[in-house]
Amino acid sequence: MKDEEVIQGALEVLRKGGVILYPTDTIWGLGCDATNEKAVARVYEIKKRCEAKALVVLAENLDMVARYVKEIPPIAIDLIEVNDVPMTIIYPEGQGLAPNVMAEDSSVGIRIPSHEFCQTLLHKFRKPLVSTSANISGEPSAKMLQDVSDEIRSAVDFVVPGRFAKDSTGKASQILKVGLRGEIEIIRK
Repeated sequence: MKDEEVIQGALEVLRKGGVILYPTDTIWGLGCDATNEKAVARVYEIKKRCEAKALVVLAENLDMVARYVKEIPPIAIDLIEVNDVPMTIIYPEGQGLAPNVMAEDSSVGIRIPSHEFCQTLLHKFRKPLVSTSANISGEPSAKMLQDVSDEIRSAVDFVVPGRFAKDSTGKASQILKVGLRGEIEIIRK
């Protein structure tokens, strides 16, 4: 498949509420439309994960983040500007997302990926994507496509070819929780 055909295939599945297996800036992920509650529920089902655990969302840029959180703490903007490794920020209150993407307190973890495939997909989809590790809950994360189990592969609607992972780090992102008064809590280094 040509690159553009892969992008179009992934977009078609996402628009229909399907689930894709795709490379991110970090590890291989399960993705869907982060505003589609049924699609998000399917991701939880595929992962065999409890819905009480929130999922990470990918956004194209700060403008997209601003549409899906009530307020961006200024410290978050500073962190994004100086950061040089994949970083997920947990914002105090999400909006416009599927309720099952967010935590019980309405907080939401969002990352702006520095990854060509993800950026292209986000730009063309025009909505945020779920990005959770492509594994059964509790099992090791998939650094490469060949690390993804057959059980996961057979459960998704579209698999992005491994060649698109060329810019992935193979390591989960750091996670920081930020507060509206500038508080920062390190959740994962």
